[in-house]
Formats: sequence, structure tokens, C-alpha cells
Amino acid sequence: MKRESTTVTGGCLCRDVTYQFAFDAVISAHHCHCKDCQKSTGSGKATIVFVPTEALSVDGDVKSYTVTGSDGSHVTRGFCGRCGSPVISFVAEMPEIRFVKAGSLDDPSWVEITSSYWQKSAMPWAPVDESCPAFKGNPEA
Repeated sequence: MKRESTTVTGGCLCRDVTYQFAFDAVISAHHCHCKDCQKSTGSGKATIVFVPTEALSVDGDVKSYTVTGSDGSHVTRGFCGRCGSPVISFVAEMPEIRFVKAGSLDDPSWVEITSSYWQKSAMPWAPVDESCPAFKGNPEA
């Protein structure tokens, strides 16, 4: 991952919700093909950037919706209450990490995907990227 600025910024479509974090805090980036991510994005996958919770600063009123995921974890998806843009999500069982939606970054050109999750539910019209590792479900801890 290469980036010229040390601060990463992003937000929703209407800019009521914005965020920032240090580029050096980025853990990794992944595609998730689970059914919930497909529903919440309206596409074949969610592209997410893992950032430590303590490194992320969010401004604005983030609305949320929590579901029990396919593996039993509790996934909370954060979105803008005005424009509906998905912005940030997290798993209750992993409170130290936030999943920033790559499409909400002001400049997502630096994102490098390291793996795909939930290969078994990938749609034929949005296949798993064969150039990186893929897990049938969530990776084993």
C-alpha cells in the first residue's frame, strides 16, 4: 500500500458523516462476499479496510443496524441517516477493529486487497479475485 498523505479521509455521499485515520494504522483490506454484505451494499461484495478502532475518528450521526452473521457473530453496519451510504462496520466480538467501506474513502486508489471472505456465497457475476487468497467463510482465528 502506497499513499502520499499520512491521513486518510472519507465519508458518506452527502458528507454528513466523515472520518479520518492515519494511513500507518491500516491493518489490511479484503473483499467480503457474504450474503449480508451483498444485501447491505446492493452489489456482489463489500470491500473493507481494517482499521484499529482507536485510530478512527468519526464526525456526524452514524445510524446503525445489527445482525447475527452467518457464523454467529454480531455485525453492526454504520451508515448515514440522511443519504444511506454505508460507511463503517464492526463485529461485536472484535471491538478493537473497524471495517471502513473502501468506496467511502475520499481516495481509495491505494487500497490493496489481501484476501476474500465468504467465497462460497460469491455470485457468478461478481466472482472472487483469483489473484489473492480466498476463504470459504471467515478466516479461522
